[in-house]
Amino acid sequence: MKVGIIKGLLYYYDESLLLNFFKNLGVDVITNGNTTKDTIYKGCDKTPDEACLSLKIYIGKVIELKDKCNVIFIPRLFSIKNHEQVCTNFNALYDLVHTLFPDINIINYNIDLTENKNEIKAYIGIGKQLGYPILTSIDAYIKAKKADREQKMKNFLMQKRKLKTSSKKILLAGHPYILYENILTADLKKIIATEGYEIIYSDILDESLIDSECAKISKTVHWTHSKKLLAGISYYSKYVDGIILLSCFPCGPDSLTNELIKLKIKKPVLKLILENESNTGIITRLEAFFDIIKVRA
Repeated sequence: MKVGIIKGLLYYYDESLLLNFFKNLGVDVITNGNTTKDTIYKGCDKTPDEACLSLKIYIGKVIELKDKCNVIFIPRLFSIKNHEQVCTNFNALYDLVHTLFPDINIINYNIDLTENKNEIKAYIGIGKQLGYPILTSIDAYIKAKKADREQKMKNFLMQKRKLKTSSKKILLAGHPYILYENILTADLKKIIATEGYEIIYSDILDESLIDSECAKISKTVHWTHSKKLLAGISYYSKYVDGIILLSCFPCGPDSLTNELIKLKIKKPVLKLILENESNTGIITRLEAFFDIIKVRA
């Protein structure tokens, strides 16, 4: 049995949790390599025009992985925190993949706190689909969750040290499935480094700070992942020289939160909307942005 995990969307939030869970069960896992232009083209051919770029990349990665494993893990999320929801891409992902690829063997979970379907029940469900006893799955989940918390705290503490040791810093803000998608951000990161700035990532934040930091920008944000984005920007904005805000066209939640950031954050903000893998025009805008920062320094 080899389980395929798509390196997109949820993966970039829960990579450590997912991989450690399957490892603890003793299940072989395969995931995607680097995203290419061909990945995006494949995804664009299969998805509706109104799908965001990150979803198109995800579907392209399904196509590339589906014949290399026995089953593919496709999550479904609706509510992962009380009184909040996630983007509809996460909600409809399982149904979309199942409709587009009816012959693929899928294991999935469904997290929806409005229906009392929490994370541990979801992981028990994965184990059940793979033939593992409940207690085995619970043990694998508890150990994976502990390792995930430790890894995220380690990353947070390492980034806090960067705030003290680096004199010039840029906050690269966005959802992690954009920030760490190499084909979308590799050239951007090279330019930032060439200008002599250390990159600080908005998603690396202690979970306990999310509600209080987000409230400094807005107390009424309904989307869980948008709250994490706003919280990271709120927390790090005072430490950096400027903020580069990345979104994928045409993200509905981001269209609202981006306006909040422009209104509430006083540091220089460059908003970049990514529609494809091309970086045409970005270099010129970055040059102007760094000129603004230097003038304000």
